[in-house]
Parts: sequence; C-alpha cells; structure tokens
Amino acid sequence: MSASSTPGLSRLKKTHKASIAGVAALGAAALAFSLVPGEASAEAEPQTVSAAPVAWSSAAGSTQAKAVHLSIEQQHVGADKQAKDFAAKVKAAEAKADAKAKADARAKAKASAQAKAKAEAKARADERAAASRAAARKPVYANNLDGWIRQSLDIMKSKGIPGSYDGLHRNIMRESTGNPNASNGWDINAQNGTPSIGLLQVIQPTFDAFHVSGTSTNIADPVANITAAANYAADKYGSIDNVNGAY
Repeated sequence: MSASSTPGLSRLKKTHKASIAGVAALGAAALAFSLVPGEASAEAEPQTVSAAPVAWSSAAGSTQAKAVHLSIEQQHVGADKQAKDFAAKVKAAEAKADAKAKADARAKAKASAQAKAKAEAKARADERAAASRAAARKPVYANNLDGWIRQSLDIMKSKGIPGSYDGLHRNIMRESTGNPNASNGWDINAQNGTPSIGLLQVIQPTFDAFHVSGTSTNIADPVANITAAANYAADKYGSIDNVNGAY
C-alpha cells in the first residue's frame, strides 16, 4: 500500500508543481505586460522582466546616495560656516584687543606728554621765581667809590678773597685819591712801559695775572681794578688790609 500510494503522491505533487509554475508564469507575464510597452517584441519581454528589479534597486540606491551626499554636503556647509564664524570671532577679538592696546598706548603717551609738559612748566615757573627772588635780593650799587668798594667786597666774599671796607678804602685813597682814571706816568713801571692805572694803581701784567672772573677785563674799570688788586695783595701779603704803602 505504501508502494502504490507513493506514485500517486508523486503525481499529485507534480500536478501541484505544474499548477504553481503556471500561475507563476502567468503572474510574470502579467507583470511583464504591465511594465513593457505594447509594441515591444516578445524577445524583449524576458529582459524587461528580469531588468525591472535591478532598475528599481538602482533607482532606490541612487535616491539614498543622493540623500547621503546631500546630508554630507549640508554637514560640510554647516562645519564650514561654524569654522568661518569662529574665525571671524577670533579675528574680531584680536582686532578689539589690538585696538585696546593702541588706545592704552596713546593714553599712556598722552599722559606722559602732559606730565612732562607740566614738569617743564613748573621748572620754568621755579626758575622765574628764583630769578625774581635773586633780582629782589640783588643789591643795587651806587656808581661812586662807596658803591664800587661794596660791590668789590661782595665779589671778593664769593671768591674767598680776604679784605675789608676800611682796608680797600684806605689803600685806594693813598694810591689814587678815589680817581678810577688815575695813571702814573713817571715811576719805574711807567718807564718800563707798564704804567700803574686805576683806583689801586695796578699794572697790566698784574691785572691780567690776578683778574677775577665775572668782572670786566678793562683795567680801568673800578670794580675789576679793586678786585684784581685785592686778589694780588691776598696772594702776596695775605690781605689788602695788610698793605700800608706801595705794594
């Protein structure tokens, strides 16, 4: 019984297979007919049926690739924009810092210039004030024997040359009687070509050797003559006060 049933079963399976194959063929034909134009040849039908799934797969892949490509491009654009934005911010920050540094430098230079100008102005004001005080303190000497002696004494004091009013006056009166233009044309000095001149009758070589800086270089100038003679007397006698005769 098993042997007889086996062929029948085999035949039934073959029938079923044929039916299934037929249905599949009809389905494929219907599908092909729906995809291929009416004027296409019969030979082209199998190619159309077999190529359709590939076309669908390629189209789908192309769409996905485009979508991925578009997404990548968008990401690149976004990243590029972020990079540019960051670079712009950095550049702006650097420009701001540079501008601040320059502004600080200008402010510092301006403050320094103002401080310098202020210091110079103060120094000039101090100089004027000092000059004014000095002028106020500066004595005015009479243009006579008393004034010449007093002026000479002040100069002698500043130079460390000893002497007193009495010592100067006494010797002046003996030598020239107070005449600044007095000149001796008969003594040995005159005979040697160097006459004694001025209030204290000084010869030119002695005047030149003991001239006091800050006074006139004219031997006949009263103050210059007195201070040079007092300087000579201090060197030779210790002081004009120690001179009581021809010297």
